[in-house]
Amino acid sequence: MPEFCGVILNEEKMNSKKTAIVTGGSRGLGREMVLNLAKEQHNIIFSYNSQKKKADEVIEEVKQFGVDAVAFHYDANDLKSGEEFLQNVLKYQEENYGTPNFDFLINNAGTGTFNLVKDTEEEQFDTMLNIHLKSVYFLTQKALKYMNQSGRIINISSGLTRFSLPGMSSYAIMKSAVETFTKYLAKELGERKITANVVAPGAIATDFAGGTNRDNLEKRTIIENITALGRVGEAEDIGGVVSFLCSEKAGWINGQRIEVSGGMVL
Repeated sequence: MPEFCGVILNEEKMNSKKTAIVTGGSRGLGREMVLNLAKEQHNIIFSYNSQKKKADEVIEEVKQFGVDAVAFHYDANDLKSGEEFLQNVLKYQEENYGTPNFDFLINNAGTGTFNLVKDTEEEQFDTMLNIHLKSVYFLTQKALKYMNQSGRIINISSGLTRFSLPGMSSYAIMKSAVETFTKYLAKELGERKITANVVAPGAIATDFAGGTNRDNLEKRTIIENITALGRVGEAEDIGGVVSFLCSEKAGWINGQRIEVSGGMVL
């Protein structure tokens, strides 16, 4: 059984809370999503790939909000790993709350690769395909049976589906496909009152794609100059938007792409 970590609080108290699943929640954007959802008193199940220590740290942070959190291993480059992750989620829910069902699915797990089209190898392309499209499609497909009425699906895309920066073609192609997939989810799940939306971050200062948005001063200056608000985005700029889309106030937003970029390349 894959390794996991977590904490269970008072069962009677927890049963009234909704459960959010966040893939790739141990660091970066995912961590901020987890923390913002926890602030809204949602139970949290999130995945990590290689950063178990960071997952443990996030769990400790979540505990401060008086909600339950657990993390399971998940490698988004491996469909079998996705199946194992979901089975662990369902088993955990059943054992602790008497039902495998959950309320929110945030497909965030991912990584980037920088290669010009002329230099992109088939293996690199396939990795982007597996992580950013196939994993999202099939994890969502298998999870749909267990989503509660009026649930929410949020898929994380990128500003790179609207504007183009050299070297990110294979990544951006997969994100464009996810945006189309999200519209189909919204249409097909409407009768269950489940909404599906896309959050598309702009340039964010994390370790994504080697951390250049965070560490490369020249690139940061370029981003600042093409962004209306005049700065590089931070992870905390994204988490609150995801949390809002899981709130009752966002119930009439469906099938939409919401770019969170500070007005980049307007």
